Amino acid sequence: MLRKLLLLSLLLSICACNKKSTIPQDRKGAPNSLINETSPYLLQHAYNPVDWMPWGDKALDKATQENKLIIISVGYAACHWCHVMEHESFEDSLVAAVMNENYVSIKVDREERPDVDDVYMTAATLINGSGGWPLNAIALPDGRPIFAGTYYPKDQWLKILKHFNDKQLSDPQELVEAAEKLTLGITESNILPVNESPFKFSKNELATVVNKCINEFDPKHGGRSGAPKFPMPNTYEFLMKYHWLTGNEAALHTVTAGLDGMAKGGIYDHIGGGFARYSTDALWLVPHFEKMLYDNSQLIGVYAKAYQLTGNEMYKDRVTETIDFVERELMSAEGSFYSSLDADSEGEEGLFYIWTKAEIDSIINNETEAKVFCEYYDVSKSGNWEHHNILNVIVDLPELAAKHKLTTIQVEDLLGRNKAKLLAHRANRIRPGTDDKTLTSWNALMISGYVAAYNATGEKRYLTKAVDNAQLLIKKQLSKDGRLQRNYKDGRSSINAFLDDYALLMTAFLDLYQATFDIEWIEKTKLLCDYALLNFYNSDTRMFDYTSKLDPPLVARKAEYTDNVIPASNSSMARALHTLGTLTYNRELLDMSEQMLNNILDQVASTKYLSFYSNWMQLLLDKIAMPYEIAIVGQDALEKRNQLARNYIGNSLLLGTQKEENLELLKSKYMEDATMIYVCQNKVCKLPVENVNSALGLLTK
Repeated sequence: MLRKLLLLSLLLSICACNKKSTIPQDRKGAPNSLINETSPYLLQHAYNPVDWMPWGDKALDKATQENKLIIISVGYAACHWCHVMEHESFEDSLVAAVMNENYVSIKVDREERPDVDDVYMTAATLINGSGGWPLNAIALPDGRPIFAGTYYPKDQWLKILKHFNDKQLSDPQELVEAAEKLTLGITESNILPVNESPFKFSKNELATVVNKCINEFDPKHGGRSGAPKFPMPNTYEFLMKYHWLTGNEAALHTVTAGLDGMAKGGIYDHIGGGFARYSTDALWLVPHFEKMLYDNSQLIGVYAKAYQLTGNEMYKDRVTETIDFVERELMSAEGSFYSSLDADSEGEEGLFYIWTKAEIDSIINNETEAKVFCEYYDVSKSGNWEHHNILNVIVDLPELAAKHKLTTIQVEDLLGRNKAKLLAHRANRIRPGTDDKTLTSWNALMISGYVAAYNATGEKRYLTKAVDNAQLLIKKQLSKDGRLQRNYKDGRSSINAFLDDYALLMTAFLDLYQATFDIEWIEKTKLLCDYALLNFYNSDTRMFDYTSKLDPPLVARKAEYTDNVIPASNSSMARALHTLGTLTYNRELLDMSEQMLNNILDQVASTKYLSFYSNWMQLLLDKIAMPYEIAIVGQDALEKRNQLARNYIGNSLLLGTQKEENLELLKSKYMEDATMIYVCQNKVCKLPVENVNSALGLLTK
């Protein structure tokens, strides 16, 4: 049962909101209670005639006092199908009258309150076998669900409302019994037995799992076979590390096929940079046009590492162009990063991004250049999608250059100049809406993406941006005792952080330490770690709950185990504990991380879906092949660190100092007149070397 629910939860969480929609523009009349919220998604509904309330004690108390059932409607600002249901039902006065008279209606932004979303999405999965957004649940006044589903047309939604209201009046006990069974199912779905056996997993066992999982991938176009296709960046990160350690060529091909397909496909915005959320087809051509910070931040990191590993200049271009997109479209004046761009503009999906051939010809205004440009990007008079064109690369650049008797440099220059023209022209279009809230966990992912880009390119401003964003999060979101806030907008932080906020920010701080050798990032990581251990660790499950012990309890306490588009908060925490424990020689943290991995090991061993467990598998690699601890000590430590970091060095950790330092691995290694590199594993160091290439040669696999 648990495995089935885990699989369903992954599929529904990556396969939602793929319909066209219209964002309502009419904002007349008196606002409801959402008008005082900061969430862009909630504010989109602030002028609905439905008496929406935000999630909280006030709404639940009202339902109890009035003995009314609760409607919990969950979505997010870039969700198209959410906009459809709003336009069809929640803006309709008849529907609103029925909801207002008989129910207490609560709107939830799933990105701000993933804990609430998880409970009611699990209910939808148990009832229907699937789910998605918008998520619409009906619950007893105490919040226990009796029904949950996704999008419903107006007539069907009215029938559902009438059915449960009638049942509440005629046989409320039947609803109570249904709620008890459903709540029990939600609770049981989260049970993961503690594995008391000693940790045991071999390289051969892992090879069997990896080979089985690779067979699920499309060898030609990349990504999982079939449609839709999702980036799933952590999967590629694992496979690169696995290839580096084992030499497995199938793993590397799976990576390059996927990254090439995305980099050339319509899922990538060839004019403005950045990746859409997923491709609706098997060719990476037609995207679901919304752009999410969490996808782009992780893809920056993956393409940066792939550039280190392969030297493919296209990967480097995608890194720099995507960073340019993020900074141009998603960065606030303060330096934090917004959550997403909608897929729609002027009420039509993708309108901002698509082109006609006539339009491109007129903008380029040079017949020869327009012809080369259109051949390269698959632009035709008939179009490749709904009589329009989604730019994607379909020809090899050297072949195109030869065909037109040009050099590759001339073609690259031609494409670059004319992309700039199209970008300037596109700037005059009505742009998609921006979800301008800041989420701690997603900003942490961007910090890690910046550090990876800095490692691969040596571009110092990427590190500066990463440090600046981290300092902003510390200032705005972190208390002195280690407690984090999840959200930030318009000067307000209103939601206590969840486990992913802690785990991903710990990871980001550890990345910053390895980029700067500033011990302060280790200290900040310890602060977050101590708080998470005190407030999230569950000694019964020996895993971490998703919500803090300080938060008001929901109808079921949930934990996040399976990796997804964003890695699971438990796998992220387990990896952060392992890294912190390794850098600081903290055996307690290492043992805790190993126990967490041991608990999930049966699922890892039997999966055929690599994306469900790829972050756990990265930790498993660190257990099977101990990470290299590369300590660089001396006045030139940062310079040599930067030379090393330009290379792909797999599961290695970097630490160092330009002076005496009290980290255990750095003690007594400082020499005033030399900078030495120590390559170590499991606290055992090889003879130090001064030359970076010599150090790289010691990284035997």
